[in-house]
Amino acid sequence: MGRILAIDFGRKRTGLAVTDVLRIAANPLLTIETKDLIPWLTDYIAREPVDEVVIGHPTQMNGTESESMNYIRPFMGVFKKHFPNVPITMYDERFTSVLAHQAMIAGGMKKKARQDKAVVDKIAACIILEGYLERL
Repeated sequence: MGRILAIDFGRKRTGLAVTDVLRIAANPLLTIETKDLIPWLTDYIAREPVDEVVIGHPTQMNGTESESMNYIRPFMGVFKKHFPNVPITMYDERFTSVLAHQAMIAGGMKKKARQDKAVVDKIAACIILEGYLERL
């Protein structure tokens, strides 16, 4: 059984999270500059069994897609060309940044550390993945 990888896609930075091989737990992995994402994924997927990728689906409160989809859709097309055998699924990412901040506060993270957007991005990816796992 392979891992499930979650992507919190951003124009500048992208947060990543991954399950263990048994798909029991979601763990923040890293935040990477988006321009480096496909080469990083190529290396990671060559080393680790990844059965599925979950990408955050940014929607507004009324359920319509946010303008971020203008960047996510092209990325998904590139992803499918590079990794045709790895299914990519969209999962609602509403409130993941808020939940990430709340998790950092609950975990006792200092204010300065909570201001690091890279940390927020990988925790948001983890929250996306946790929600997806719960839905399964």
